[in-house]
Amino acid sequence: MIPLVKPYIAPKEEMLPAIEKILYSGYIAEGEAVYKFENELSNYLNNPNLLVVNSGTAALHIALTLLGIGKGDEVISTPMTAEPTNTTIALTGAKVVWADIDEETGLLDPESVRMKISERTKAIMLVHYAGMVCDLDKFNAISEETGIPIIEDSAHCLGGKYNGNIIGSNSRFTCFSFQAIKQMTTVDGGAIALKDEKDMEKARKLRWFGLDKKVSRLENDIKQAGFKYGMNNVNATIGSVQLRHKEVIQRYIENGKYFDEALKGASGVTLIPYYNNTEPSYWLYTMKVGDRDDFCRMMESEGIMASPLHHRSDTHSVFSESKCSLEHMDKWYKSFVHIPCGWWVDDEVREKIVDCIKKGW
Repeated sequence: MIPLVKPYIAPKEEMLPAIEKILYSGYIAEGEAVYKFENELSNYLNNPNLLVVNSGTAALHIALTLLGIGKGDEVISTPMTAEPTNTTIALTGAKVVWADIDEETGLLDPESVRMKISERTKAIMLVHYAGMVCDLDKFNAISEETGIPIIEDSAHCLGGKYNGNIIGSNSRFTCFSFQAIKQMTTVDGGAIALKDEKDMEKARKLRWFGLDKKVSRLENDIKQAGFKYGMNNVNATIGSVQLRHKEVIQRYIENGKYFDEALKGASGVTLIPYYNNTEPSYWLYTMKVGDRDDFCRMMESEGIMASPLHHRSDTHSVFSESKCSLEHMDKWYKSFVHIPCGWWVDDEVREKIVDCIKKGW
């Protein structure tokens, strides 16, 4: 079966010596290996204000904490995402306010967001779902007009671009995930990229209990309680080796662009348009199909995994007080589907995928 997601691990002749060296170095907690990986990732994202953490969820939680979000506040978000985007908001005590999506893209609709803004709105949570980039032209305008900060959940979007620049420095906070099945994995991990250096210093302390690691522990005075969200040297070492293989990230993009062209006009398929000034990372190749269940069964019979993969967040009981009508989400959720697009999809496999789709179901 050609899988929908699959971890890439760099060749063992690169990876294993690096892991062995750090494991027996005598220092496996947060140290120089973490700061080295941070610097390498910072250079890749063209943002000097970056911290690596132990998960993408931790990155989101730090961003929400820096904004002081808590009980009585509201965060506008989307149900079209993996669960941690919104359960992390719930952890703060704030209310998730659902905005509808753009039925053509599955991404948060700026006009719906604008209608949901209230005096209690403290942030807008954007999700670059499946690697497709939100309409940042419009969201930037909303943020500038209202003063409401944007958090970009870019867990799916490593390598995506806006205005020709790699995602990671547009909004006040951009959060990444390096969990097992993402474009680049550190086994587990994440990062938060920040626009403001002042936020960076506060985030650094929040990452480690509220302590300032730049001074002796004996000289520290915790002014705000933080978390145990630091990345360790082992995961960071894995990350440094993985980041040498940017061709893996590029292969997702090459395959995605191939499908964009090869599936044009395919019967029963509706391709997803991308917003102006955006370039997807294609973590998952997303499209809409008629008779999705039949489509997925046909693909499985051909040895190809196809699935909607994610469960819409607004159906969970934890968000019962946020329940509202989302007409476009309802329509989108019935027809969208993902097909394999990653580094394991070679030229022959992607041709097979296209041929199977064009045969019909």
